[in-house]
Parts: sequence; C-alpha cells; structure tokens
Amino acid sequence: MTRWLTRDDLAPRSATGLLHLAPDASFAFPLRPELTAQALRAAGVGERDRVVVALAEPAGGLWAAAAAGVAEAAASVGPRGRMRLHHALQALGATALVATPTGAMDFLARLHLEFLLDPLDLGLRTIVLTGEIAGRRTLGHLAAEFAAEVSEVYSSPFSGGALAWRAGEAEPLVPLADGVLAFGALDKDATVTDGRAELIVPYGETAVRTGHVTVEGRLAHTVGDHVLVRGVWVSLPRVEKALSKVDGVSGWELAVSRQGTLDSATLTVTFARQSLVANPMWRSRIQQALAALTPVSIAVEVSPEAVETATPGILTDHRGHHLGRDRALV
Repeated sequence: MTRWLTRDDLAPRSATGLLHLAPDASFAFPLRPELTAQALRAAGVGERDRVVVALAEPAGGLWAAAAAGVAEAAASVGPRGRMRLHHALQALGATALVATPTGAMDFLARLHLEFLLDPLDLGLRTIVLTGEIAGRRTLGHLAAEFAAEVSEVYSSPFSGGALAWRAGEAEPLVPLADGVLAFGALDKDATVTDGRAELIVPYGETAVRTGHVTVEGRLAHTVGDHVLVRGVWVSLPRVEKALSKVDGVSGWELAVSRQGTLDSATLTVTFARQSLVANPMWRSRIQQALAALTPVSIAVEVSPEAVETATPGILTDHRGHHLGRDRALV
C-alpha cells in the first residue's frame, strides 16, 4: 500500500465495474458480494432460511442478492415503517432479518409499545446487524427478546458489502478474508496492530481510510470530515459549501443525538442580520440545500440572535461517536 486516501479521493468518474454510488454521488466504490454471502453463512444463515433485508439501497439490494445465493429466499424491503416491516416478515415467512442496530431496536420497541405484539411470534432464528455503531448490550438484548442468534457484521462504508463480523458483544471483529481490512494510526499514515485504530480498506496500491475507529477490536467511533447518521455518511465539507452559498449565514452547528432508539440530526443556523432570523424564506432555502445533499432528514433551527462575525461550523455528537474532524488532534 503506497497511497493513503479518504472517501473524498474516490472520484466517481475514475471508478470502473459494478459500483456503489454514494447517496450524494461524492464517491464510487466497486462491489464485492461474495464476502457478504460469507458473512451470512458465518452468522448462521442456511439454505432453509428466508431472509428479509431492511437496509437502505443500494446496500439492501447487495445483501439480498448475496442472501439469495445462501438461503431459500431473500427480499430487500428497505428501511420501511415498522408495521410494514412486520407485515413483510410475516408475508415472506422470514426466519432471518438483516437490519441496522437502531432499526432493529426501534422495531422491537414498537412491537412492545405500539403494536402490543410478542417478538417471539415472528419466529426469527437469526438477526444480522450492520451499517451503524451498535449501542452496548444491543446484541444481547435483541437475542433475548427474539430468542434468536444475533451477530454484527462490519460493512464497507464505501460499498455496503461485508468485510468482517463478530458473533457477540464480547467478541472482536474478525475479517472475512485476508487482506480485506487493516488498522491504521489516526495521526499518521501507518498501520498499527493494537489499541485505538482506524479501519483501512486496501484497494490496489492504496489504503482507503474508512472513518470508522475501533477500540479493542470493537467498532466504537468515527473520525474525519464525515459523520454517520442513521447508517448514512453526511459530508461536513459539503454542508459548509452549501451554507456558504446562502447569503447571511455567519455560523452553524450540526447536532446529532440518539434519544431512544433512532439517530436524529438538527442544524442550528446563525444569521449575520437580525432581519433574517424570522424570515421563513431563508429557513426554507437552508432546508432545500440540505435535502439536496443527503437523504438523511435534518431539522433546521435558527438562533434567535444574529451574529455579524463569521465563525467556523461546529459538529456536536451527543452520542459520543465522532471523535473529531482532524485525525491529528484526536
């Protein structure tokens, strides 16, 4: 590996083959569905299983295609509403579910609190979690509630395909094949063997930083210019660029939290002129700019007091996931 890159270096125009294109078209990366099939087998999915994949596209389609080669049947239903997901599981006679950790926990909470349904009645034998940083005790809690085998798969943040997996909360991530993952120091372009490290995907003669940070082999944090919200990476430089084009914005703060089961994001904007604070057209312009950047729903709030002096944008991660934008400072 001779060159160290980040996702901003993965230009869509230079990529070849069957590609995963980021939701904001900021990068493209080749797909490797064979490792995803291997992850499903490691999680216990077999030829008699029927698999429902509740992930956003294009990761959902990739996982469903891989599951179709391992199980009796597979369907990608997307991160749909929880009642619709319940209906899809029943209609397909599903025995295995692939979902994000927060998606699975939210589904469980709604079964209990809104639908008054018993999770055991679904008959799920296997649950595979991927796409987000799971909260502590998530795997064990889901296993107990559904009476199922629950494992976690680390998926490439570039392609959505599986790269590593672990069988339980106390287990470290195990790469699914030699050479698909490496561990890099946060503050310099060098590999490491222990301690806190950033996951690296070898790609030809390059090493691509994922933005995911492990602690003792467990996925625990993110770092860099992108923050993970509901399984989607939000580009902070693109937020900065979009807001710089809105006249009168002097500062902003993007706050991400996980109150209950799902992530939420709020952008608080500070205007340079008091006349803009209560102007609904300026708020609408910002909302439209964010909608063009990412499929993640981001609420917009306006600071009640104008500040003329421009200040840098701020990311506040109340979940404790994001370590910072500058790797050298964390």
